Amino acid sequence: MSTPVSALRLPHEPRTILLVISAPITRADINVLCECVRTLLKESDASSVVCDLSALVDPDAVTVDALARLQLTARRHGRQLRLRHACKELRDLLALMGLSNVVRLETALRPKPRGQAEER
Repeated sequence: MSTPVSALRLPHEPRTILLVISAPITRADINVLCECVRTLLKESDASSVVCDLSALVDPDAVTVDALARLQLTARRHGRQLRLRHACKELRDLLALMGLSNVVRLETALRPKPRGQAEER
């Protein structure tokens, strides 16, 4: 597999597997990625897989295909897949390909800006 990927459990989310994809996904990577997720789900009690895509740049149709197949793999095991830190280009591609309602995107929770204390 040419795509560097790592998987780990998060201490603050014990029932979640974090799959970090840190390079472009090729067509040859898709089956390997799906098998990796399948194995991780079989060997754990995790209820979801989160794909961290923060290092992924220049997504293409192969990227979307891989993510859709990962979603299908997770669903076949009764689990869910969420995408974390998906760039705008990937979100646009998912929408263009009609998959924005199929592959779940995590919304970033940003802290509310703090204003200056009011003087009286």
